[in-house]
Parts: sequence; C-alpha cells; structure tokens
Amino acid sequence: MSEQGVDNSKRQFLTTALTVVGAVGTGYIAVPFLAQMQPSTKAKAAGAPVEIDISKIETGQLIRAAWRGKPVWILNRTPDMLEILATDTAKLADPKSLESNQPESSQNEFRSIKPEIFVAVGLCTHLGCSPTFRPEIAPNDLGPEWKGGFFCPCHGSGFDLAGRVVRGVPAPTNLDVPPHRYITETRIIIGEDASEASA
Repeated sequence: MSEQGVDNSKRQFLTTALTVVGAVGTGYIAVPFLAQMQPSTKAKAAGAPVEIDISKIETGQLIRAAWRGKPVWILNRTPDMLEILATDTAKLADPKSLESNQPESSQNEFRSIKPEIFVAVGLCTHLGCSPTFRPEIAPNDLGPEWKGGFFCPCHGSGFDLAGRVVRGVPAPTNLDVPPHRYITETRIIIGEDASEASA
C-alpha cells in the first residue's frame, strides 16, 4: 500500500485519542489501588494526639486516657508524694531515668514537666501487663517498704509514684512517659512533645 492513500492527520488523532483513553483508564485503576494502601481514618485517629482536660483531677487522683491503643495515666501528686519521690531513691534501679523512655522535658527526678502532674503509659515494661495504682503506704500485701506507686500483679514488678522501677523485679526499665505538652494550664496534649510546640 502506498503512503499516498494514508491520512496522517487521522492516524495522529487516533494515536492521541488512544493514548488519552489509556492514561485515563490507568488512572481509574491506579487510584483505588493506591487509596487502599493508605491508613484508614480509624487508624489515623488511633495514632493522633489526644487532648486531656486536667482541671478536675483532685490532688492524689489518677485518671486514665487512651493514646495509640495504650492506657495513659495522669496522676495529680500530693506534696507528700513529691517529698517521698525526692528522698526515697536507694531502692530504685534507675532513679535518674537514664535508661528509660521519656521526652527530654520529663528527664528529671519527678519525670514530669510540672512536678505535681505525672503522665505515663500504663503498661509494665516487662511483658505489658497494666499495673495497679497503689498510693497507700506500707499496705499488708506489699510490706513496710512500700511508699506508694504502681504494682504489676502479673509478675510482681513495682514502680514508685514517678514510674521508676524498683530493684530486683522483672521489669527492666521505668514506665514509659509519652511525649506530651501543656497547651494551657489545665489542658495537655498527649502525643506531641513540648519541643515540637516551640519548633
């Protein structure tokens, strides 16, 4: 067949049209495929920061929240609790929290931004059981050395009121302190570090 009988403009039009239709079709196939690879709204919400109102927490009271599927404790410590934390450190495995997981803003003897408000992930660092809050001093079942804190019933690990682990128990490190910051005097965001707010 000679090239004289071929209409190049029709050939160019058909080639362009098929290319466009093919690209659109590929897009219709690719978009749902790529969209299903994104995390769901529920998954995004589970990892999102959580805002907690601490204005109604009474002195000595512990409240619980959830962040990333984990229990988080917020404890409003009494002046007596703070005094015990500052003096009763000989029995602790890591009193300065050098081997533990906490944001830089909580790297102090109270493991908190404000001494009276303690925020911690409520899971034992041994096997992930949830310790119980035991604020009483020297209860019969925990003995005369107990000055208040958190006791893990699964394997007997004990933590003081700053989440610092007692020597000689199965838990290897202090309780984790999640990243958190104050947005007002009475509201905390869990899941964002104080350094992120100033960055």
